[in-house]
Amino acid sequence: MASRRDFFKSFTQPLSRTKEESLLLVRPPYGESESLFQSKCPSCESKSCVTSCDEKIIFISDDGTPTLSFKVNGCTFCDECANACNEGVLSLENSETSETLNTIFRISLESCVAHHGVICSSCKEPCIDNAILFNGMFAPVIDDDKCTGCGFCMARCPTQAISYHAFKIENDEKEES
Repeated sequence: MASRRDFFKSFTQPLSRTKEESLLLVRPPYGESESLFQSKCPSCESKSCVTSCDEKIIFISDDGTPTLSFKVNGCTFCDECANACNEGVLSLENSETSETLNTIFRISLESCVAHHGVICSSCKEPCIDNAILFNGMFAPVIDDDKCTGCGFCMARCPTQAISYHAFKIENDEKEES
């Protein structure tokens, strides 16, 4: 039998992802295709994309490719990772991927305190794209048409009610997993 503590702790856990979804990584902006990340990044010795990020959200994953973590901050689309990339994987010429990340964010109705009558706008405050909409003071939702996937909302949510799903970057196509 679960304790009350376990019950309340469940509200702080992000939504679970399937094994297939967890294989897709959130990539830094300005990438053209997943195949370039897989073919060129593991052999890159400088890992300059990591050191160039002022927000400290770029990390090297187990497969040697760059991935983003929104635990503390989000992406400001400052261009520095693209400027620092010596392999040509990240390039300012990739304008279609320069304004969004390969993510779709969702707010958990179960974990979000605003959906349970508590006044909270922690996710909306850092959203410079006004992609988080509220029904009055409650029930926030993410407008996918406005959301750039920067991740600041996820980093700021006090109950970790925001999760994401990554999709493949293949030129102009978005293939959700």
